Amino acid sequence: MAGKVGAALVVGGGIAGVQAALDLANSGIKVYLLERSPAIGGKMAQLDKTFPTNDCAMCIVSPKLVEAGRHLNIDIITNAELVSLEGEAGHFKAVIQRHPRYVDIQKCTGCNDCAEVCPVLLPNEFNEGLDQRKAIYRPYPQAVPNTYLVTKRGTSPCKHTCPAETSAQGYIALIQAGRYKEALDVVKEYNPFPASVGRVCNHPCEEKCNRGKFDASVAICSLKRFVADWVYEHRDELGKEVRSSESGVGSREDVERPKAKIAIIGAGPAGLSCAHQLSRMGYQVTIFEALPVAGGMMRVGIPSYRLPRDVLQREIDDIIRHPNLELKLNTPIRNINSLFEAGYSAIFLAMGAHEAQKLGIPGEDALGVHHGVPFLQGVSLAERFGITQGFEDRFIIAFGIPIAPKVGEKTIVIGGGNVAIDAARTALRLGAK
Repeated sequence: MAGKVGAALVVGGGIAGVQAALDLANSGIKVYLLERSPAIGGKMAQLDKTFPTNDCAMCIVSPKLVEAGRHLNIDIITNAELVSLEGEAGHFKAVIQRHPRYVDIQKCTGCNDCAEVCPVLLPNEFNEGLDQRKAIYRPYPQAVPNTYLVTKRGTSPCKHTCPAETSAQGYIALIQAGRYKEALDVVKEYNPFPASVGRVCNHPCEEKCNRGKFDASVAICSLKRFVADWVYEHRDELGKEVRSSESGVGSREDVERPKAKIAIIGAGPAGLSCAHQLSRMGYQVTIFEALPVAGGMMRVGIPSYRLPRDVLQREIDDIIRHPNLELKLNTPIRNINSLFEAGYSAIFLAMGAHEAQKLGIPGEDALGVHHGVPFLQGVSLAERFGITQGFEDRFIIAFGIPIAPKVGEKTIVIGGGNVAIDAARTALRLGAK
């Protein structure tokens, strides 16, 4: 082997590749053993017996795998593929793409503790789908390297479709395992309003659910509502664990962050969600809200028969109780520069969409004509402050919004969207026919 140049790349970690790597390494050549799967061994590691001797396959291959794993001249590169190869004999340049394992190889001891607590079961490819494995796994007990990994097949359709990118498959797996508190924690990493959204979301995730190809989609939205309500109903039993989760203790605010002041204009779902994340990161957050109530269109746009006010308020309270967060109601902002002058490093604009879409026809501003969004806002604020319908005028003005709009016995609603349906059902509750 005189005149050896560089190192050798062996592509394929089956029994042939392993033996070739050992022969080269024992000759003093540095070897890189490249395998596409998470462990070396190839098809022989999957066999029970070998032909024609009928010997135990693992008994034959296992010593060679261990020897390759321990050999100082062999670097094993698993979960990777050869992308390109250029050059000539003795001077090749190889480009290798290594896929993530989502597990730190240097820290993994192969103890199996992670797989023990993992709630997700998947078909076991190593056993040709005859049994199941956990989402975090090693291909087989004698695998080399003896480290676990998570194989991700991209983003699930439900998560990709969700506007909040909530990991539905994650919290549903935890619900299936009866780990409700942990399931809620997964939801609230993305969405601090699980109980509210679980009641009013139009759940586009369910339209894309792969289960629908076989029978029916998983009831993702209902499961979100269930787990949020269950944890709230059992808050006394769960005790400190729930309170810590609600305030963010033990999560993101433990990370060292600059204590910058952040201003958020608007206490609707966007503003409160932003405040929830930033306050847990350690930032000092102030929310400025023009209305006398927080919640934005969830509070003044969605009727209470669809989204009970106590459910929404408890989730708002979970957010604003954080020590890094301050909420200022009845505080409209008319000059952005004044906030910078007050020492705020950044400003998040979350005013929402409170304007009604008008028809642009004669008579739409006449007495007795209400636009859908202000109408719903007026009814919601009237409920909040105990104002009853029946004033001589069609409404009174408060907070810049018509409060307690008056409807007649005969009412017509123009439109067929969500606002129109909510307006029609609200008008019925106010005495219209």
